[in-house]
Amino acid sequence: MNPTEMTSYLPFGRHPFLIALLSSHPSSPSKEHLHLHHPQPQRSKGPFYTQVPHLFVPPTILRIARPLFRVFAPTRPTTTPRLFSISATMGKERVAIIGSGNWGSVAARIAAQNTLEHSDVFEKDVPMWVFQEQVDGRNLTDIINEKHENVKYLPGIKFPENVIANSDLVDTVKDATLLVIVIPHQARLPSPMTLQTLKGKVNPNARAVSLIKGVEVKGSEIHIFAQVIERELGIRCSALSGANIASEIGLEKFSETSIGYTDPDDGKIFKKLFDRSYFRVQTIEDVAGVSLCGALKNIVAIAAGLNDGLEWGDNTKAAIMRIGLMEMKQFCQEFFPGTKDATFTEQSAGVADLITTCLGGRNRKVAAAFAKTGKSFDELEKELLNGQRLQGTLTAHEIYEYLEHKGRVDAYPLFRTVYEISYKNLPPKQLTARL
Repeated sequence: MNPTEMTSYLPFGRHPFLIALLSSHPSSPSKEHLHLHHPQPQRSKGPFYTQVPHLFVPPTILRIARPLFRVFAPTRPTTTPRLFSISATMGKERVAIIGSGNWGSVAARIAAQNTLEHSDVFEKDVPMWVFQEQVDGRNLTDIINEKHENVKYLPGIKFPENVIANSDLVDTVKDATLLVIVIPHQARLPSPMTLQTLKGKVNPNARAVSLIKGVEVKGSEIHIFAQVIERELGIRCSALSGANIASEIGLEKFSETSIGYTDPDDGKIFKKLFDRSYFRVQTIEDVAGVSLCGALKNIVAIAAGLNDGLEWGDNTKAAIMRIGLMEMKQFCQEFFPGTKDATFTEQSAGVADLITTCLGGRNRKVAAAFAKTGKSFDELEKELLNGQRLQGTLTAHEIYEYLEHKGRVDAYPLFRTVYEISYKNLPPKQLTARL
């Protein structure tokens, strides 16, 4: 009997060290020296006395191996066993993308490039959850998997072949150890695109990164979406945000992003997943700052777009951006103590993202059309965004609601004004009246 077969009788299994030990030791037992016995039932003194055959080996081997029993022997389970495969808790990381819009498709494309390049770290395939839609009479998932292109939300840009579209949310995350969550925050509740659907369905050892732009407000309470994900799924969550217009990144034009983390290992693994020569990743221990910058800058972008629609010029726009940055920083540090100054000035998630969003992006575009045409934001969202969602107006509403509960509305005049133009019929020309 060879050492590997011999160790199969041991309660702690085929550990490589013991296989080597049994192979090399001069007193290794031959087949005829083996003695199998069953332990007596009353000897339930620990994990070594189980109702399985044990291997009797020479005393010399036991003296060397016995200290390892305490290290490698399994303990009796105290909870219901998890219904996840061993491969999901050991070895390479398995990535799953939750979301397939413009930004979600770009995130999947980058991640798939890196899982191929770093095959020692990641499993190759990258499942991407797609909310099923019909495009020219066909399922969008079928089109993506056949053409390797999201023809609706990222047309003209090819995916690596290891991106696999899947309309089954639970199946998409099966055994995943790294979850990339990139859905519009309007879609979290109560639609099928909900984190609640995934409760109890994700690997409890998984880690997540949120690319969601927004906040959750309930009365006088506010949470970033990394916190919402941690609460709903019971796993640790980082945040990714930066000066990232998705269509430009899809074309591999150079850009930067920021990942905020609480655990340095999470920052390292998500940087490994997303860092490319055209998409440089910075990390910072500031999940709240990175998340909030990604949400609040959309309010400022609405103001910048109104300025463009009114044709007030660059000086006014620069003033709006400066005031907006100050209100962003003030809000973060007032309500999320510990947010770092460096996030605003040194990270892509801060001033760089604000500049990009106020020069381009969907919020600026729709707000400019609102000021020019007088059409509602809802109408313009449908006309201009091809199924994407406008985020700045909703975030303005949520932030106003929160500030009202806190009695702090007047401390944030730009945020207040954007809310009142969006929801209270304040004329766009009143944009700078309180600034």
